Amino acid sequence: MLQIYCPHCREYREEEEFHVAGQAHIARPENPDACSDEEWGKYLFFRSNPKGLHHELWLHMAGCRKYFNVTRDTVTYVIHESYKIGERPEVTAS
Repeated sequence: MLQIYCPHCREYREEEEFHVAGQAHIARPENPDACSDEEWGKYLFFRSNPKGLHHELWLHMAGCRKYFNVTRDTVTYVIHESYKIGERPEVTAS
């Protein structure tokens, strides 16, 4: 079982308290009304699924109920860092 650090609560908690919400750092289109159906569909449904380091959005649903980002290795499941939304990750893929 993973121990996940919540940057809002500032403590490690069991994986069961969290919910993964997909890829992090997805920029919303500035003018959604001007997007074609194809562009809007790509924004809503298409995400990267890398082998290795991946930035993910998580929710601490059984705790503070706040979203935050996690850098996790999808091969080993090792979590390298947790950080608040709006902050930049320190660990990046090489």
